[in-house]
Amino acid sequence: DADGKIEKTENEQSEGRSPSQVFGTAPTSMQSLSLTRQTIGRLAAARPLSTAAQPSVQVTNHSASSASRLDELRTRLADEGASLHEFAGAGPPPPSPAERPQRRKAPPRPAKILPKPRWLKAAPATSPKYRELRSTVRSLGLATVCEEARCPNIGDCWGGGHGQTSDGATAEEAEHFGTATATIMIMGDTCTRGCSFCAVKTSRKPPPLDADEPDKVARAVSEWGLDYVVLTSVDRDDLEDQGSEHFRRVVQELKRVTTDRGNTLIVEALTPDFQGDRELIANVATSGLDVFAHNVETVERLTPRVRDRRAGYRQTMDVLEHAKAANPGVLTKTSIMLGLGETDDEVRTTMEDLRARDVDVVTFGQYLQPTRRHLHVKEYVTPEKFEEWRVVAEEEMGFRYCASGPLVRSSYKAGEFFMRNMVRERERSAREGVAA
Repeated sequence: DADGKIEKTENEQSEGRSPSQVFGTAPTSMQSLSLTRQTIGRLAAARPLSTAAQPSVQVTNHSASSASRLDELRTRLADEGASLHEFAGAGPPPPSPAERPQRRKAPPRPAKILPKPRWLKAAPATSPKYRELRSTVRSLGLATVCEEARCPNIGDCWGGGHGQTSDGATAEEAEHFGTATATIMIMGDTCTRGCSFCAVKTSRKPPPLDADEPDKVARAVSEWGLDYVVLTSVDRDDLEDQGSEHFRRVVQELKRVTTDRGNTLIVEALTPDFQGDRELIANVATSGLDVFAHNVETVERLTPRVRDRRAGYRQTMDVLEHAKAANPGVLTKTSIMLGLGETDDEVRTTMEDLRARDVDVVTFGQYLQPTRRHLHVKEYVTPEKFEEWRVVAEEEMGFRYCASGPLVRSSYKAGEFFMRNMVRERERSAREGVAA
């Protein structure tokens, strides 16, 4: 075409020639500008712009278009026969209510935390005796399982003699001077085991033992004027003797101080299992205590779930059996929690296993979940059922005493129960003497 011919002619003419040969002489700047304009002019003449390549500008009348659309909308809205769906124009009409798919609600999930029944009402901690005991615990830096394990009975136990009056004594005097029971936790407030029901702190390496603790405990109990004291402890698997010798020293110091002051103190020791070591068990059982307690906690089937893996059902039975063998004159005692999913047959079997080890006292109490991280309550056992277990334990199984109730704990009002049991035994002996 014309464009190709012009380019070819110009290329042939300039091929192999220098700029001076092409333009004659070396062009000046003005001559270059003039030549450039001439070249552009020739190219423009040879290549006229196509009308198709020229951009076209279309002007749209937006105001007119918007006005027509508004008029159309007004017309459609004015038509009362038109439905909302027809106005929207979004496809087929929606299904009628009868044609719509029915959604089924998911079945309600079972509540993991059961509401507490009315009979689980603990007395408020407001008595003078409670305040006195708490003040002494704080001043001596002692720990009590009542506080560490969040026991609901702290006001009742520390108050002592709740609601009981003697001849000529007011209710306030009976409450202040009654049989108060405190459970002192020795060897620290941190346990080396982690049972699923217990709220006590845990650690693999708790702080070291306090060498002055036996003296502190003896002074505290002496100031309180208690008739009955329960000593318990955390597990100390980190120690070579698991704390057996420390436990023994506390019991002996308690007995020594109270005897020197002319008082009679009953000491109950709620001990750990000492990993089943018989020598360590005997060391505590022969320390001068009156009651050796070690809790089985639950039935055999539930033990792996409820207790730490190092605390076995059979090991607990062996601990109780060996304590009695080491000190035949000591009372042995254990406690069972109900409401964890156990069956009646399993509870009976546990009681039979305990009696086969000559255990004297058993207590039954309702398991209460201390926090959301702990085991959930499976059932709230009624007071009537607890009374049935008491009758079975004392009259059918042959236990010397059984404390059974929703709020009963291993050491719950232990002094009151122990004294009441002593009165019962005296009355029983008197009846047998009269009959003879």
